[in-house]
Amino acid sequence: MLYIGIMSGTSLDGIDISLIDIDPQYSLIASHYLPMPADLKKSLLDLCTSGTDEIHRAAIAERQWAQLAAHGVTQLLAKTQTPASKVRAIGSHGQTIRHEPQQHYTVQIGNPALLAELTGICVVSDFRQRDIAAGGQGAPLVPAFHEALFKQHAMPCAVLNIGGFSNVTLLNENQHTHGFDCGPGNVLMDAWIQHRKQQPYDREGTWAAGGTVHHSLLQQMLQEPFFATQGPKSTGRELFNLSWLLNILSAHPTIDAQDVQATLCEFTAQTIADAIQLAQKNTRAVWVCGGGAHNKDLLNRLTRLIPQSTVASTDSIGISADWMEAMAFAWLAHCCLENIPSNRPTVTGAKGLRILGAIYPA
Repeated sequence: MLYIGIMSGTSLDGIDISLIDIDPQYSLIASHYLPMPADLKKSLLDLCTSGTDEIHRAAIAERQWAQLAAHGVTQLLAKTQTPASKVRAIGSHGQTIRHEPQQHYTVQIGNPALLAELTGICVVSDFRQRDIAAGGQGAPLVPAFHEALFKQHAMPCAVLNIGGFSNVTLLNENQHTHGFDCGPGNVLMDAWIQHRKQQPYDREGTWAAGGTVHHSLLQQMLQEPFFATQGPKSTGRELFNLSWLLNILSAHPTIDAQDVQATLCEFTAQTIADAIQLAQKNTRAVWVCGGGAHNKDLLNRLTRLIPQSTVASTDSIGISADWMEAMAFAWLAHCCLENIPSNRPTVTGAKGLRILGAIYPA
């Protein structure tokens, strides 16, 4: 019952690959990380907005993405001495290049047919499409996995994934699982430090920690209509991006660059805290995963803003913060092959439970 999960998120820093055993309790056996080549990252970022010759550029980019992912799978199998024949399936999320649930579509590329051909392993992909077809947002999809993984932990709790964007799963005994996107996670902080300091990200939030929050700028960002909507809801680079930020900053031309970074970190923390406290007031613990779990300044701000809850990385309870999403897509592949519904209508807004994924046999 071995499965591989592949996740390439909105941060576009690289591809996460996990090898898990479904029994016992979805245990992580091994993991592997492949940095995203700069030229491929640029190609994928360019596809997130309209441009010329998109069909051709998307086809080239997804072929390159699949080749990179297949190379990573081969490396993972080699270092664990696991024959491909022992892996039942690969769950591949692919790379999101457009997410427009209000227009009833979402687009992930990744050429699962080529990935199956190159690895010799069955691939399950296209997880979001069926939920969209059933009237849902197609995101977030990880709450069902969180539900299975965290059922032994104290309730009520929240599982907070902070990647390029932040999404939260709300878990409580004898209640339906809830969840939604909170808004930007690292996406604006990463974009700003890349823009001003040519650094990929703010390691541990040290640049933000040395700045001062500009409250007028913070309040203007919080006025974005997305935050006034109730779930189910999801978002992406189509809304929150460097252009969005620069447009707002045009009204604040004298703010110091480091203070902008501090304000962006506070913005991410504030939108997360507001979302959790509004949706589940008695949350006992907020378990953080994703790249944002390493941002000490962000976690400190969340601790201050949600004083009634324990805020800690999932690493502290023995669940890898870095590999949670890759593990989730391995689990989603298992659910597809076993005909187990894996969306949650209370999360996505779909008409009902659905079996997610399209199967590409080896």
